[in-house]
Amino acid sequence: MPITVYAVDDSAVVRQAMQHLLQGDPDLVLIGTAPNPIIAAPALRKQRPDVLLLDIEMPGMDGLTFLRQLMAEAPIATVICSTLTEKGSRVALDALAAGAVAIIAKPRLGLKQFLEDSRRELLQTLKAAALSRPRRQTQDAVVEKPLAPRPVAPLRALAVNKPIVLGGSTGATQAFEAILLSLPADSPGMAVVQHMPERFTAMYAERLNAAAAMEVREAKSGDRLERGLVLIAPGGRHMQLRKSAGQYFVEVFDGPNVNRHKPSVDVLFKSAAECAGGDALAIILTGMGDDGARGMRLMHNVGARTIAQDEASCVVFGMPKVAIEQGGVDSVLPLGQIAQAVLAFDARH
Repeated sequence: MPITVYAVDDSAVVRQAMQHLLQGDPDLVLIGTAPNPIIAAPALRKQRPDVLLLDIEMPGMDGLTFLRQLMAEAPIATVICSTLTEKGSRVALDALAAGAVAIIAKPRLGLKQFLEDSRRELLQTLKAAALSRPRRQTQDAVVEKPLAPRPVAPLRALAVNKPIVLGGSTGATQAFEAILLSLPADSPGMAVVQHMPERFTAMYAERLNAAAAMEVREAKSGDRLERGLVLIAPGGRHMQLRKSAGQYFVEVFDGPNVNRHKPSVDVLFKSAAECAGGDALAIILTGMGDDGARGMRLMHNVGARTIAQDEASCVVFGMPKVAIEQGGVDSVLPLGQIAQAVLAFDARH
């Protein structure tokens, strides 16, 4: 059976382009479109699609409000189509927090050509979304408060750090936030690769920084990975770890996609295996595909501690599943136990 898709976008260009793009793929079928959520709602009640492609800024009712209603009542795997503007990026991140599984970033100009050029990525995203398991979101969900920060001894940040590297894709923005909110301010430094479009990662870091006890920021080449700091790879750039004079630093650089992604989890994990060896901890979270599996196996083989998120708590059990199958995982844990595993890893050093 083909995957059914419904598109809600006030742009006639987008709706027409989606009809054209999906016609050429036997695994996908567009069952309907609407210019706004008010028109879409009754159609979705009559015929529920496998995947909803949802614009953010629309007249009548914005996409974020509509998404929150859907996720509270009858969750649908939702892909957000958001403009590459500051406002669009911020609201798209709110949509991920509300339960959307992926973002497609679109420009304001040259939209039709952009969709044609991005056809392969778009279709892969829709197919990945169909494999996800969206969960009901409550409007008044209580966010767990961070643990009380432990006292930090003077110059402790300059001690040899035991780095944590983490990677994820579909569903991992919410998963990583849940982990981070359960960690104290002086937790070990973390280098993170999240599959996310360019321009979104800086705002994602800002969002996490406002909520977490640790400092979170988008990485720049030369940043030192120290206690209490999380560095997130910029969208559209790879990030790797290096060691100098007993300290760990990140390098951010351009290059070809690895495993169809840039940044790639494998690039980060491979570099951690080479420079940190058994001193590191690697965590792979929910996501589609196999990015990170090879790098995690390399880390496992040099003595690093490796953890994969379990299937029950994953939105898409793809990346962790492949890492487990390739023999690179020491422990498979539910999302709610990963923060405690980080603290246990830290306590051993």
